[in-house]
Formats: sequence, structure tokens, C-alpha cells
Amino acid sequence: MTDHHDVHDVQALSDVDIHVYEALASLVVEGRGAGLGELVHSTGLTEDEVRRSLATLLDQGHVLPEGDGFALGPHTFEVEY
Repeated sequence: MTDHHDVHDVQALSDVDIHVYEALASLVVEGRGAGLGELVHSTGLTEDEVRRSLATLLDQGHVLPEGDGFALGPHTFEVEY
């Protein structure tokens, strides 16, 4: 049996989840903070929307907690900036 945390199915992500992931990736590449406030500002979404999306991304292993913010988890897909 495969643990759901081992399966990183990007096709299961919603458009909002992908938007939040791409915003996080952009912040990480730019060397900027990747906390909740920065993600809300970068995405233009509400804090609640970003929190729900982060919960999904964290649960699926696409995003990892890092200090007071977030980092990218292991992935096998490309993100366009």
C-alpha cells in the first residue's frame, strides 16, 4: 500500500493550489520571504484561501514548513515563472 504522502499528484491540485505553489516558488527563487503574509500579497487571494491551499499542499508534500514560512517540497514537475 502506498502512503498518500508519497504520491505527489500535481493533477489533483486545484487552480488555487497551483497559483499558491507558483507564488511560493517565485518567492523562493527571488530569495524573498515565503510566509503567509507574503503569499497572500503575491497571490491576491484572501488569507483563508491561502491557508486552505497551503494545508492541501503541505498534506500532499508539495510544500514543507520552514522556520516561520514555507519551502518547496520534492517535485518532479516544472513551474513556469
